[in-house]
Amino acid sequence: MAVELKLEAVVKKRKKSALFAIRGDISRATYSGGIVLVAVIALLVWSVLSYGGYVNSTFLPTPGQVVKQFGIQLQNAVFWHNVGMSIFRVGAGFLLACLLGIPLGILAGTFRFAEALLVPPTEFIRYMPATAFIPLIMVWAGIGEWAKVIVIFIGCFFQLMLMVADNTRSVSNDLLQTSYTLGASRWQAIEKVLIPALLPDLMNTLRLIIGWAWTYLVVAELVAASSGLGFSIMKAQRFLNTDQIFVGIIVIGLLGLLTDRTFAYCHRRFFPWLEGGR
Repeated sequence: MAVELKLEAVVKKRKKSALFAIRGDISRATYSGGIVLVAVIALLVWSVLSYGGYVNSTFLPTPGQVVKQFGIQLQNAVFWHNVGMSIFRVGAGFLLACLLGIPLGILAGTFRFAEALLVPPTEFIRYMPATAFIPLIMVWAGIGEWAKVIVIFIGCFFQLMLMVADNTRSVSNDLLQTSYTLGASRWQAIEKVLIPALLPDLMNTLRLIIGWAWTYLVVAELVAASSGLGFSIMKAQRFLNTDQIFVGIIVIGLLGLLTDRTFAYCHRRFFPWLEGGR
């Protein structure tokens, strides 16, 4: 009996030490429990402040009001139109950034002359906020859909190109030298070795950039928008409809989470031998 108690104490001690170990592994149940715990605490604090009357409902609606408003919006055709327009704008801006940023990033990470041409100006421009370009965008592209897409594109492109260049440079040079030893040409080394080797890191980079694209949505929809989730949030703000603001923010968060989980699933599906993409 004493031996069993000692063994149980050792197991508990090991579990506790593993929980706080640097980069230590934890069980899926513990991981999920942490997520649920944070959500419960946030909901509890929100409920106490709103239901308890510590914050006026004009500034902080109750969870019940938000759920009720969410149900109302789900039955509203305008809401679904706004969701569709926002998805289109984010998707178009992100895809345009990928079409230009990925090839240029691979080029900059592969050849030093391309790095000298592309990286310094990109390093300079990426510190300029996308909102600063809105007046120019309105002059160049008007106030139509392309103006909103370009805002999201600018917010993603420069960061994406630099990160893809870093992904490309992180590919081991030994792999390339081995391919040359086996008779590969320069293009074959790029096509058969370099690009496949950088794909796992590239997937993680795209997962990060799509998150940034969603954060630029509200900024993009400041450009004379008449639809979209960002527009609905700004419209609700004018009339102090904070429950609608909460719904809009939550929906953007859910859509962003959905795209993030999609990229995480693709990472696990296409690169099962690698850890990550949780």
